[in-house]
Amino acid sequence: MTSIEKLGKKWKKDPEFRAEYDALEEEFALAAALIDARKQADLTQEEIAERMGTSQTAIARLEGDKGNPSIKTLRRYAEATGTRLKITFEAAPDDQSRP
Repeated sequence: MTSIEKLGKKWKKDPEFRAEYDALEEEFALAAALIDARKQADLTQEEIAERMGTSQTAIARLEGDKGNPSIKTLRRYAEATGTRLKITFEAAPDDQSRP
């Protein structure tokens, strides 16, 4: 195990860190889905950028969870990767209070 993996395990034992990490679950899932779609399409960030009419840097930010993309942007990304955007809602875990 690398030292970074050890550090991650140590941090995840801290309840405050874990709560903050868990709060970002959706953002991590979106970034992973974007990267997976690109890899499945066998495209580079540069190729996606060209198809979307943007820069490789913008794609890196999008995949790196550095923004809050619009549905329009996500649709363009889906089109560039030959995929379809699908957004779903699911029940929240029982331990989360409802507003």
